[in-house]
Amino acid sequence: MQRPIVAYHQDEHHDWVAELSCGHFQHVRHNPPWVSRPWVETLAGRNTMLGYQLNCKKCQLGLPADTLS
Repeated sequence: MQRPIVAYHQDEHHDWVAELSCGHFQHVRHNPPWVSRPWVETLAGRNTMLGYQLNCKKCQLGLPADTLS
């Protein structure tokens, strides 16, 4: 299920996490060569991706929304 990014936060390891409109969280790491997401590294880059839709596997599984601890 495709869900838009509405915000970001960093986890305890300082990796960026996208907050999706459905309430689920998804890591959006820039970890070349496996994952290339250079936009994650700057505020301007992250802002350009607000509204971008990611596939939410948690929605497909019917899981409850995530919460910040």
